[in-house]
Amino acid sequence: MNIPAVSFSGNSARKPLLAFGFLVFAAVMAYEVSGYVINNDINGLSYMALIFVGGAFVVGMLNDWRNGLYFFLTWLLFEDFARKFLGNNMAIYFAKDFLVLVVYIAFFIAYRRREVQSFRPPFLVPLLILVWFGAMQIFNPGSSNVMFGLLGFKLFFYYIPLMFVGYSLLDKEEQLRKFFFVNMILAVIIVSLGVVQSIAGPGFLNPEHPAEDIRELSTLYRTAPISGVTVYRPTSVFVSAGRYSDFLIVAWMLVFGFSGYLLLRRRQGRALAFVCLALTFAGAILSASRGVFMWTGITAVVGSIAFIWGAPWRQREVIRVLRTVQRAVLGIALALAMLFFTFPDALLGRLAIYSETLSPYSAANELTHRAGEYPLRNFLGAFDSPRWPYGYGIGTTSLGVQYVSRIFHEKLTIGSVESGYGALVMEMGIGGLVLWIIMTLSILFAAWRVVHKLRGSPWFPLAFIIMWYAFLLLFPMTFAGIQPYEDFILNAYLWLLLGILFRLPSIALSAQFAAGAVGPPAPPRWVR
Repeated sequence: MNIPAVSFSGNSARKPLLAFGFLVFAAVMAYEVSGYVINNDINGLSYMALIFVGGAFVVGMLNDWRNGLYFFLTWLLFEDFARKFLGNNMAIYFAKDFLVLVVYIAFFIAYRRREVQSFRPPFLVPLLILVWFGAMQIFNPGSSNVMFGLLGFKLFFYYIPLMFVGYSLLDKEEQLRKFFFVNMILAVIIVSLGVVQSIAGPGFLNPEHPAEDIRELSTLYRTAPISGVTVYRPTSVFVSAGRYSDFLIVAWMLVFGFSGYLLLRRRQGRALAFVCLALTFAGAILSASRGVFMWTGITAVVGSIAFIWGAPWRQREVIRVLRTVQRAVLGIALALAMLFFTFPDALLGRLAIYSETLSPYSAANELTHRAGEYPLRNFLGAFDSPRWPYGYGIGTTSLGVQYVSRIFHEKLTIGSVESGYGALVMEMGIGGLVLWIIMTLSILFAAWRVVHKLRGSPWFPLAFIIMWYAFLLLFPMTFAGIQPYEDFILNAYLWLLLGILFRLPSIALSAQFAAGAVGPPAPPRWVR
């Protein structure tokens, strides 16, 4: 992925001005860098390097919004790595919001030039109503500072335009494969580092003296309640184990769905998909996260059943779908075997935690409590608040409120609940929860119509896994806690993948027309 060169063609009168501006920028950069070199300031040099890379990203984004999207995704996934080694600097934390804004601007310019094709989401009305209601909640009298509302509004709605970007990204099938291949390569890098850290411990990929705000997030351990085995929860390139766990869920779904597509449609890339499948499952096992372990297993089972149901039976290609399931099982078995023979203690320690806390036959079983009783009790606890009909304002229980409180010297005393639905009640009242459920049902109903339309085609595995991801994030995961939806990784991929989902039917139709226009009629086979 090369960064396009800046084009100065067009108005020749502007060339000297642009050249002069570039020289001034280069001179300022050189002056700043020389000062850091003289003072041996490694952090300062790192900041200058980030500014230079960010500037190159912005130039590339403005020249080509498609490349800009990949730049943004790369920064989104590796931002934490820079942040935890540079003292949890908030400028780095908000850099992704600036980069995605550049993507929006470049995309809008292309849209005005009629270079991209947009669409009207089937759930646009309930989505806009929720956005309007959230905007009103910024000024809720229960909030002590409007900045809490702006923070919450950003977390809930800022990445929604990625849906339109994702839809327009795929103007042909090659763009679809490029998107998933790029994400698989990023997943291989991040998960590989996470697997190594799971075994090496917190000394790997973490600074010696992390910032106080993130110190505990990078040194989390989990202990098995019966055997007493203690294992480390890795963070990989992220600042927290929770964010790495969230990424593992996205990575597993992307590679699982893409593997099904490749086996039905194209031979090239299957080896990479298989390696990524086995590696991602190994990372999920070693994450010591019960949520990742459960959602990974459930997705594998539900996805396998769905792929068989949606197989191209008329084309007699069911055997290829069965191979998808076979490869998934083989990848899981290979990951477990390699871990057992190379690092048995790391594997057996994690398995002890899973078996002792999730097995119904274990005396320390927590599955029923954590999956049912605990979130339900927290959800009902939100109605103990005197403001449950109208809430305290969007953002008042969101991720990052501690930074707003510290910067603006505001202290919130409204309390919080761990249930995501309860958090919606606390922030936006019962009306916000009702609108959220309506929007979620509208999204899933529209997604199901696309999935059903693509049944029997190679694009069905991708469509189903995107719908399944939306269901998991918007319903059970959000019911348990609002943090998954507010995690910028899960949130960005949700809206981006929804746009891709609604584009798949036209991609499938274009591929069928292209296949019919080349050569004499052939027996109906999807694989080429």
